[in-house]
Amino acid sequence: MSKLSHAQWSSKMAFILAATGSAVGLGNIWRFSYMVGDSGGAAFVLVYLICVAVIGLPILVAEWLIGRRGQKNPINAMAELARERGQPGAWLLVGASGVLAAFLILSFYSVIGGWSLSYTLSSVTGAFSGQDADGIGGLFGGLLSSPGLLLLWHTAFMALVVWIVARGVTKGLESAVRTLMPALFILLLLLVGYGMTTGHFGEALAFMFRPDWSALSGGVVLAAMGQAFFTLSLGMGIMMAYGSYLGEDVNLIGTARTVIILDTVVALIAGMAIFPIVFANGLDPDSGPGLIFVTLPLAFGNMGGGMILGLMFFLLLTFAALTSAISLLEPVVELVEERTPLSRVAATLASAGAVWLLGIAALLSFNVWDVPVLFGLNVFDLLDTFTSKILLPLTGLGAVVFVAWCLDRASVEKELGLGGTAATLWHASARFIAPVGVVIVFVTGLI
Repeated sequence: MSKLSHAQWSSKMAFILAATGSAVGLGNIWRFSYMVGDSGGAAFVLVYLICVAVIGLPILVAEWLIGRRGQKNPINAMAELARERGQPGAWLLVGASGVLAAFLILSFYSVIGGWSLSYTLSSVTGAFSGQDADGIGGLFGGLLSSPGLLLLWHTAFMALVVWIVARGVTKGLESAVRTLMPALFILLLLLVGYGMTTGHFGEALAFMFRPDWSALSGGVVLAAMGQAFFTLSLGMGIMMAYGSYLGEDVNLIGTARTVIILDTVVALIAGMAIFPIVFANGLDPDSGPGLIFVTLPLAFGNMGGGMILGLMFFLLLTFAALTSAISLLEPVVELVEERTPLSRVAATLASAGAVWLLGIAALLSFNVWDVPVLFGLNVFDLLDTFTSKILLPLTGLGAVVFVAWCLDRASVEKELGLGGTAATLWHASARFIAPVGVVIVFVTGLI
């Protein structure tokens, strides 16, 4: 293993919080909730949990291992490890695609983070109060149709991300997640507490945890498989970058289990917070992406204490978006910092400035530039599709295949503390099950 040579996490707990913060984002609170609604409730949840264990865990461990061994940005780490093992230099493309994915995703993720900031302010000002469905839809439509408002909130969100990342690993990333993650958990639990008072908490629990096997179809399995891959921030260079700040004393598999459990718990608790409100107000749980920005604001605007609940919810959403956004910027900043003479602050400003500019093209896709630019997709949809359906699966696949097939098996087992049956199960999952799962996600995503 390479000698530890650059910034390190101050503790194992700091690393767990950071990795969990990266994994816990809009995907848990927004995407997971509406996918449960769209995909049959508990049947989807059960398949999702199985897929996380057999697909997500090996890839997560593989990305951390690459980062820790390389002790560099994802591109340099892949290049160095490939050279040490006598493998083709083209393996560095795995790291490059991860960093590119993080860069592209953050450009439109910041736009959505801006929506969350905007809705936090709207909650405070009472903009949702007394609105009907058309009124709430008009608020969201008005936001999307205004380039100026979208630019304002996109800029504000990116400024928060820059402020955190520019301060470095311990003062920036660690300090942020030590504050944001506990706050996120507290807000979630408070919302669940409210859900228990609605009279529909049992209905929500049944919806999420009582399987309707008739709803289990090939499409549901594929959706669960895809969510299991995307929820852990795999294929984005993030976990390789975070792994490069990791000491040799941390058990990767045990830590991965902890992060996966925390990530899954947050997703499930988010569902227990959201669905009681949805059911109590007679709303549709399978209303897709509009669940967060149209359906729930309608409920908040027409319930007692809705202003406070709405504020809590959109603060929660903003915190989750921030913890993921800082992790998306980190691999890009690490690359620029290591490959150029720029300081940490300058590298952050340069990286974030490029992301911000691309984000402008993404936000204009909702108004003045809502035209197809390639394959019938506007800029926002093209960025989303290219990253989620191509870059992320290929990067995750490359990472786990490299670790499972190119690195020395004995050294990997020793580093992971595996032996006997555990080692056999690890290699079966990393060599065959996880790659096949990712290939299925990749191929079906392109169909």
